[in-house]
Amino acid sequence: MITARAPVVAPASSRARARGGRGDARGRCEGVARGVAPRLGPSELAQVSAKTTVVGTPATPRATPPATVIGAGVAVAALGVALAAKKATTDAPALAKKQKRIVIAGAPASGKGTQCEMIVKKFGLTHISAGDLLRAAVAAGTEAGKKAKEYMDRGDLVPNDVVVTMVKDRLAQPDCAKGWLLDGYPRSEEQAQALIESGINPDLFLLLDVPDEILIDRVVGRRLDPVDGTIYHMTFFPPPTPEIAARLTQRSDDTEEKAANRLAVHHRNVDAVVGKYANIMKNVDGNRAKQDVFKDIERLIKAM
Repeated sequence: MITARAPVVAPASSRARARGGRGDARGRCEGVARGVAPRLGPSELAQVSAKTTVVGTPATPRATPPATVIGAGVAVAALGVALAAKKATTDAPALAKKQKRIVIAGAPASGKGTQCEMIVKKFGLTHISAGDLLRAAVAAGTEAGKKAKEYMDRGDLVPNDVVVTMVKDRLAQPDCAKGWLLDGYPRSEEQAQALIESGINPDLFLLLDVPDEILIDRVVGRRLDPVDGTIYHMTFFPPPTPEIAARLTQRSDDTEEKAANRLAVHHRNVDAVVGKYANIMKNVDGNRAKQDVFKDIERLIKAM
């Protein structure tokens, strides 16, 4: 025999709470739909906050505004410019030190040309010979060259107004920016003062010392090969073949009489020139083998 069980009926209060709960939920949803924020109790707020923290969808990162990106780029560029400027300032002393400016002086035939070749090969400086500038002007037949030739043939100094302009223009050429070697100039106090007034200041003044009798012997025996520019000496450095010897020429001022006059002029002026550069002048014994002379010069240049 089957006994029918009476249905379990929840208390009225429970049914009311259930209905109230469903009604509250439905009301809140309808409120949201109508754009009205529902009112939640403290316990419900805590539950919503917990659920949002645990299972809520992470916030989508906001795109960086274009202005912020541009501003950051400008800041990076500015930092790069600042670092470059700082490096340039730091490197400036080293760069300036590499830009060597040297004057080499000495009496005619003291060996300036030979030492200049060795200096240029070793240190890469631009060689500027005042004598070569003048001879080029003479060969070209320019007005300055014609005027200079009269003085050169007598063994006298060419006037400052002729030479200074030539030297200044040559030193202003781009290849002199890395450093230069001025050969045989200045030869007088007036020439030295003209360079100083032009803002042309060497870092080292080399003076080759050779006895007069040796100098005259060197001058008289000196010959020039017009084909390749090689300078020979009939005693100390003779031409290698008869063919070369036959084409050698002698400078118009390479005679004993003119050499003696040039030496006298040199001695009258050298002290005054040296006085202008006393703080940077170094004497070098030029009456030795060219390799030995260059060892001393190399040491002095490296010590700059």
